[in-house]
Amino acid sequence: MKKIVLSVYLALSLTNVNAADKVSDLQKILDGSQRSKAHKARDHYRHPLETLTFFDIKETDSVLEIWPGAEGWYTEILAPYLKEKGSLTVANFAVDAKTPHFQKSAHAFNAKLAAQPSYYNKVTVTTLQPPDALAIAPEGSMDRVLTFRNVHNWIAQDQALAVFKAMYKALKPGGLLGVVEHRSSMSMPPDPLAKAGYVHEDDVIAIAMKAGFEFLAKSDVNANPNDTKDYPDGVWSLPPTLRQGKKDREKYLTIGESDRMTLKFIKLN
Repeated sequence: MKKIVLSVYLALSLTNVNAADKVSDLQKILDGSQRSKAHKARDHYRHPLETLTFFDIKETDSVLEIWPGAEGWYTEILAPYLKEKGSLTVANFAVDAKTPHFQKSAHAFNAKLAAQPSYYNKVTVTTLQPPDALAIAPEGSMDRVLTFRNVHNWIAQDQALAVFKAMYKALKPGGLLGVVEHRSSMSMPPDPLAKAGYVHEDDVIAIAMKAGFEFLAKSDVNANPNDTKDYPDGVWSLPPTLRQGKKDREKYLTIGESDRMTLKFIKLN
């Protein structure tokens, strides 16, 4: 079955875009003035060039980014890259969400887009606020769906399967789902509510497949072997959150951002 899935993916992903040109174009976006110095400094941990290349993002794609939060770290890259030949849709929190954090984040993100229309005026914003708001894009309209460090939130609220089904519905046949998530060690006991922010890789794969996806590949591009995953405030002890404040700050800065799985799935039909 794995060979069949890979064969279908390769047949569906044929493109005239030269791989070297694609990397060069992405690098120009990464170096662009629309990105803050603080965000660029995190490339060392988040590897956006390698990650988006692994997810096979082309400038002609229709891409759906899930829950960019307030800062839109990946939106700063995706919006200008896709603006001329592709499209970017962002499914974010509801501006009238019951949770104040979600409200604040949604308003901050919208203000960010409005402040730089030359980069963001073609971005479409929809709402993902499970369990009620799950219509994140027209059915079968997206070439790619991407989500970065969000799965633990959905697991905590018992909403992961519903969100993965919504992402599956949004994709075209042959479309890809890219997932980056804080990775738990398989030797650690299960954390059903992801209270520490870490998730077992096998659990994410199982949820995606239950929603209808086929697993394609994984990459260790966002791996961090220095992350021991045993901190007082879980993953939020590490940068960029540094929830412990000044306590052991240098220790956590030395470790860096979390160890992350990078997974690629396909919707076959």
